[in-house]
Amino acid sequence: MTLLETLARGAGAIAAYAAVGVILMIVGFYVIDWATPGKLSEVIRTERNPNATLLTTSALAAVGLIVAASIWASGGRLAEGLAGTAVFGLVGIVVQTVAMLVFDKIVGISVRDLVKENELQPGARLLAVTHVAIGLITAVAVI
Repeated sequence: MTLLETLARGAGAIAAYAAVGVILMIVGFYVIDWATPGKLSEVIRTERNPNATLLTTSALAAVGLIVAASIWASGGRLAEGLAGTAVFGLVGIVVQTVAMLVFDKIVGISVRDLVKENELQPGARLLAVTHVAIGLITAVAVI
């Protein structure tokens, strides 16, 4: 294989993984939007709500960790890696959503209540760390 062919193949793989990663982050964003009152993009952009912003960024960072681990675990097998990335990313999003619901019901930390607050709340920090931890756990499980 020539250098040009190697570069073209690598660039194509990067573009394919990036597309899957972006799609997963968009799905993750809309799942968080579903779990919060109001339109999430408006709550972040217009209301500049720090709790909504922290919860969203931590969830998207967790999805990024899962995508990166899936790429690493694929061992250069593109089709298998893309399929694994999509499946594991969706599983991570589902687990994060379930964790938010569990925290709401068992611990009493409601995402819906947090995003109504204009000042950063301790519960938002806790849920943000939970998102990242779930992303790390899922990522390591993929590897």
